[in-house]
Amino acid sequence: MNICRVRFDHPDAVKLNDRVLLEYAERYGDGDGDATPLEAEMFEPPRGLFLVGYDEQGVPVATGGWRSQETNDMGYSDGDAEIKRMYVVPEVRGRGLSRVILAALEADARAAGRVRMVLETGTKQPEAIALYASSGYEECAKFGHYRDDPLSRCYAKPLAEVAEV
Repeated sequence: MNICRVRFDHPDAVKLNDRVLLEYAERYGDGDGDATPLEAEMFEPPRGLFLVGYDEQGVPVATGGWRSQETNDMGYSDGDAEIKRMYVVPEVRGRGLSRVILAALEADARAAGRVRMVLETGTKQPEAIALYASSGYEECAKFGHYRDDPLSRCYAKPLAEVAEV
């Protein structure tokens, strides 16, 4: 997979974002899929990043981004990097592409000085929960747009490098 940094409003990012929103709507039975307010500027370096992964034929097949957060009334903490729009098209799932995107997001957020990676997912996304749990994320206090939703689950992982002894 060839991973490219793009703007959140890039046509390939928009195309895959539309697909993930449709999947959210199907899984949760609502019309909007995800009402979290997102703007392209939120993912601009050094305060964020958005990636699109392309297959060997140049077809966009995966996305993921992070945006900076600081302490606020939505439950975030200073130094948070929030993962948004992690998605792999169904046709290529099971190949480890989400792990590649996740590792790239974590490395970039760490390089930008972020101290904790956070994300919100839902109980009807067991594959996402398994990915994050197996990648060192632990359930944490709820934050964000869906913090009061009983189907919401929030996870966090420290980004600090482990010092070698």
